[in-house]
Amino acid sequence: MSDDSKHIYEDRKSVIAIIAIAVVVIYTFQLFYLQIYQNKYKDSADSNAFFKKTLYPARGTISDRHGKLLVYNKPTYDIVFIPKEVRNFDTLEFCKILNITVEDYKKRMDNIRDFRFNPGYSNYTQQTFMSQLNAQEYGLIQEKLYKFPGFSIQNRTMREYNYPNAGNILGYVAEVSRERMEEDDFYRRGDYEGKSGIEKTYEETLRGEKGVEILLRDAHGRIQGKYNNGSSDKSPISGKNLTLSVDMDLQAYGEYLMQNKLGSIVMIDPETGEILCLVSAPSYNPAMLTGREFGKNYKELEHDPLKPLFNRPVLGVYPPGSTFKPSQGLIFLQEGIITPATAFPCHHGYPPLGGHPACHSHPSPLSLAPAVATSCNSYFCYGLSGMLSNRQKYKNINEALDVWKDYLVKMGFGHKLGVDLPSEKQGFIPNSKFYTKLHHTARWMPSFVISIAIGQGEITTTPLQIANFVATIANRGHFYTPHVVKNIQGGALDKKYTEKRLTGIAASHYEPIIEGMSKAVTNGTCHAINLSPEFEVCGKTGTAQNPHGRDHSLFMGFAPRNKPKVAIAVIVENAGFGADFAVPIARLMVEKYLKGSIPERDKALETRMANTVMLPGLHSLRKKVVAKKATEDDGTTSGDVDKQAGSAETTVATKPD
Repeated sequence: MSDDSKHIYEDRKSVIAIIAIAVVVIYTFQLFYLQIYQNKYKDSADSNAFFKKTLYPARGTISDRHGKLLVYNKPTYDIVFIPKEVRNFDTLEFCKILNITVEDYKKRMDNIRDFRFNPGYSNYTQQTFMSQLNAQEYGLIQEKLYKFPGFSIQNRTMREYNYPNAGNILGYVAEVSRERMEEDDFYRRGDYEGKSGIEKTYEETLRGEKGVEILLRDAHGRIQGKYNNGSSDKSPISGKNLTLSVDMDLQAYGEYLMQNKLGSIVMIDPETGEILCLVSAPSYNPAMLTGREFGKNYKELEHDPLKPLFNRPVLGVYPPGSTFKPSQGLIFLQEGIITPATAFPCHHGYPPLGGHPACHSHPSPLSLAPAVATSCNSYFCYGLSGMLSNRQKYKNINEALDVWKDYLVKMGFGHKLGVDLPSEKQGFIPNSKFYTKLHHTARWMPSFVISIAIGQGEITTTPLQIANFVATIANRGHFYTPHVVKNIQGGALDKKYTEKRLTGIAASHYEPIIEGMSKAVTNGTCHAINLSPEFEVCGKTGTAQNPHGRDHSLFMGFAPRNKPKVAIAVIVENAGFGADFAVPIARLMVEKYLKGSIPERDKALETRMANTVMLPGLHSLRKKVVAKKATEDDGTTSGDVDKQAGSAETTVATKPD
C-alpha cells in the first residue's frame, strides 16, 4: 500500500472517530439536559401518575403588647387548574358562576400562560385562576365543579383585622410579583406576600412552610387515593406569631386625636427601645386592603391627596426646629466649648449677624439651662460659631464640622436607625464636603451655616429620630434601636434591638439639658404639658419652617424626669407654634399612657384637639380628585363636587372605645 493510500485511510479513520465522538457528546449532553434541566417531560410523567396538591400554611398572627389579637386568618378559597387536563366546557356558565366576563376569563388565561407574568409556567403543574373566594362563592362553584374538567378548589386563608387602626404599622399582603418569584422559589403565581409594614419586614417569619399532598391517578386521570398511604406527604408548618410592642388602645387614641390633621405621634419606652405607638396621620383601615376589592381600594388610597399610605413617622423628613437645640448644647459641653454656666447675650436675635436668626423676648444674657427653657436662638448660634472657629481644638472649620456631625450620627441623626419597618428614611446632617461643594470653597465661614444650630437650614430628621433622640436624653446618653416587634414565637429578636447604643456624650452633661427641659414645662414654652406633681415632664417645643405653607408644630419630651417610662415626639404639619397643637396632643397621649385614662379636667381639651381640622389646601386638592372621578364615573355636577370636597374637610372624629 502506497504512502498516499495510508494517509487517506488514516484521515478517514480520524473523521469517522470525530463524528462518532461528536454523536456521543451530543446524545450525552441532550440526556443530561433532559434529565437535569428540562422538567417538562418529568412534569408530564409525574402528572399522569400523581397529583401534587400544595398545602398552604396559616400565616402567623399578630397581637399587641397586652395580648390583644390584631391580625389573624380566615378561610378563603382559590380556583386552581392544571392546563393539560382542561377539556372543553361551557365557558359562559363558568364565568356566570364566578361573576366575570368571558373577556376577563380569556385575559386571565393569557396572563397565566405568559412567562413575563408567570415564570416557570408548565402545562403539567397547578395554576391559580382566581383567588380569595368567599364561602358563598365557594359553595356555588363547588356544586358544579364536575362540569369543568381540570379545575379544582384550593383551601387558603386571608388576613382579618380586629381593629381599624395601625394600617401603616401592620402593612398588607398582596399577590407576589414576577420579580419576587424569580428571586425566591418559595413563591408561585397566585401566592401572597407581605408588601409593607410588619407583614413585609417579617415575611419569612410569618409565611411558614408549604406542605404537599401526593395523590395517585388512574389511566383516566381520576384520583384514586394517597400515594404510599400518605407517607410521602408533607404537612404545612404555620408561620410564627408576633407580639408587637405597640399598645393598640394608645395607638387608636393617637389616631383619634390626629384625625383631620397631617402628622405623626411616636412614643417609645426609653428603657427598651420598644415603640408604644406610631401614629401616621392620616392612616387607613387595614381591612380595606384584603379580598378581591384590594385593587380598587388600593388605587383610591394611592391617589388620595392626603397620602394615607405614606408612613410619616419613618418616611417623613422635616426640619427639627428647636427640638434640635438640646443636641447642640450636649455637643458644646462634651467638646468643652461651653460649660453649664456659660452665658451669651440675645437682643431679639443673634447680635453678630444683626439679629439674625431672630429670637423672641426673654431675659439676657442666659446660661445653658435657661436657654433651653426659653428656646433662645442666639445662645446656640454663639455655641456653634465658637466650635467652628476654635483653632486650638480643630485645625480648620471642616474638621470642626465633621466632629460636630459625628456626634449627631451617634445620637441617631443623619442615618437610618434600623427600625423593623420598611423604607425608613435617614434624614440629612451635612458634613464639610457638602458645604465645600455648596460654597465652592473649603474656606467657608460659620455665618454661612449658622441656621443649622437651631434645627433649620439643611438639617432634616424623621419623627422617629426625634422620638429616639429624646429617649437618649431620658436615658442620659444611650438608646436601644427602636422596634415594633416585642416577641417572636419560638424565636429571638435581632440582637441589634437589645444592644445598648452610646451617644459619646458623658452622662453628666445631660443634667443641665434636662433641667432646661423641665423648666420649659413648668415655666416656659411647654407649660401646657405640665402634669406635676403627678408626673414631672421634661419637654422641648419646636416650630419648623415650612417653605410650602404654614410652619409645622413640634414637641418632644419624656416622663417622669427620674426613671422615665415614656419618650414622645409629636409633629402636626402646618399647625404653627409647637405649643399650639403638638404640646396639648402630647399631654393627652402621656396621660393616656401613664394614667390609663384622661382626667375630667382635660376632657374639653381632648374634644378640641380631636375635632379641630388642620388640613390647609385640602378643599382644592380633594375638589380636583373628586371632579376627575366624577367625570370618569357618572357625570356628577359641579355642585355635587363642591359638596363632596367640603364634607371631607369637616369630618368629626369618632372616639375609640
